[in-house]
Amino acid sequence: MQLTQFSSWKALTSHYQSAKHLHIRDLFESDPLRQTRFSVLFEDILFDYSKNRISPHTFNLLTDLAKEVELKSWIERMFSGDKLNHTEGRAVLHTALRLPRHKPLVVGDQNISSLVHRELDKMSEFCYQVRSGRWLGYTGKPVTDIVNIGIGGSDLGPQLVVEALKSFSDKPLKCHFVSNVDTMHLLEKTENLNLETTLFIVASKSFTTDETMTNAESLREWFLKTTGAYDSLGKHFVAVSSNQAKAISFGINPENIFNFWDWVGGRYSLWSSIGLSIALTIGIENFKEMLAGAHAMDEHFRTAPFEKNIPVIMALLGIWYNNFFGCESHAILPYDHQLNLLPAYLEQADMESNGKSVDRDGKQVNYSTGGIVWGSQGINGQHAFYQLIHQGTKLVPADFISSAIPHESINNHHNLMLSNFFAQTEALMKGRTREETLNDLRELGLTDTEIEKQLPHMTFEGNKPTNSILLKKITPRSLGSLLAMYEHKVFTQGVIWNINSFDQYGVELGKKLAKKILSELNDTCLSRLHDGSTQSLMTYFRMLTAQPKLNS
Repeated sequence: MQLTQFSSWKALTSHYQSAKHLHIRDLFESDPLRQTRFSVLFEDILFDYSKNRISPHTFNLLTDLAKEVELKSWIERMFSGDKLNHTEGRAVLHTALRLPRHKPLVVGDQNISSLVHRELDKMSEFCYQVRSGRWLGYTGKPVTDIVNIGIGGSDLGPQLVVEALKSFSDKPLKCHFVSNVDTMHLLEKTENLNLETTLFIVASKSFTTDETMTNAESLREWFLKTTGAYDSLGKHFVAVSSNQAKAISFGINPENIFNFWDWVGGRYSLWSSIGLSIALTIGIENFKEMLAGAHAMDEHFRTAPFEKNIPVIMALLGIWYNNFFGCESHAILPYDHQLNLLPAYLEQADMESNGKSVDRDGKQVNYSTGGIVWGSQGINGQHAFYQLIHQGTKLVPADFISSAIPHESINNHHNLMLSNFFAQTEALMKGRTREETLNDLRELGLTDTEIEKQLPHMTFEGNKPTNSILLKKITPRSLGSLLAMYEHKVFTQGVIWNINSFDQYGVELGKKLAKKILSELNDTCLSRLHDGSTQSLMTYFRMLTAQPKLNS
């Protein structure tokens, strides 16, 4: 049955006609306990969704939808190892990467938990060797710099976590991330490295990803040409991959290849050995604490009733705005510098997962699916794009995220930042009425003519929906919970939209065409099989880069 034919969907469609006129300010005035009703405390993370355009009846209808699509059954299927990624015939078991050692998970004839902890033990020993100074480079010096070579999930996740948890690094190890094949990016990231003390991690599931392998090969060539240490490549290059043969042929010592499995999607892989750069930087115990925080959120998602289930509530609110209000985007606004890469990370986690236009049965959907996720640090955004959210013609729901206790704070800096966090969500909700604006302008001593001129420009509706996520402190555990929370939100929306959130064939087409075009750019003649625009661009590129002929 198509989603739009479900009785709960029809009920929401009908309810929207009256609910679209609700103002959040009025909802607060009519219900003094609204914040209590519409908030959930998970460990020391407060999720406050009271500033949303929903009534108790709206919320009941949304949870009815979750029940009617049998979300509970889908959650159990994911956790038990069913092949939910049906187009690729794979299970979806990134949650197994967070299982405690004492919790077995048998899928087929394998104990998945045992496989995970065997690899985690290998990571632990390697981290001990590097962080203790026992791992030595080709001249006998310990490691001072780590370069993670990856792209997508092999780059975004680890980079986000290393940045967010740098306060937990107790060693003078510097971690660098190389992803872009732009030469300037590569040179910028490596220009100050001492090759005697640098460890390179080649992070690629297939060990065939063009961008990653191009960068890895260039860095290997640089290392060998500069050092001449052909017999010591294994002391400076390790791999995270499921393709051991390719890694060995690259020159990686088999003992230094860290494995992960086809049931780990790239954008969910930071919990696996792809997180090696994280563990090296913050220590394996802090890495394990992050896994524990994610597992705690897994259990919350799996067991909490929908009415108190944070990922489910987040997903349902997204459905409400996307499918009924027609909102095309959702803003992620961290008021915490440690989380400055969170918007970029969630762009991939959400849009690569749910950017689909056919359902699980291969039929074209007749409703909107994945929204556009974007954002930046909130305190900077206030001086950039907040104007559009406040007074523009587009409705943009937003998540405000921060921590109560900073790792570092000078004078009143943190309180100033949090005052803006709280003020912006209140301003977006309340707006400023004509009467309030009129009083403000009169207090400024303006004439009636001046007031009449200014009034329409300084009055705005408010009624802009926000979620507030306030952590006690950014720690490995709380960060793990936060990231898992968003993962499960994305999964829940995919279930409701009846799409496969775990393949990404749209990404593959561009890669395939790029390979073909690259071979043509490297050849002496161009193919004539492209469209006119592409053909013209390639020809112009050839002209601009042609070697000038020497005068005879």
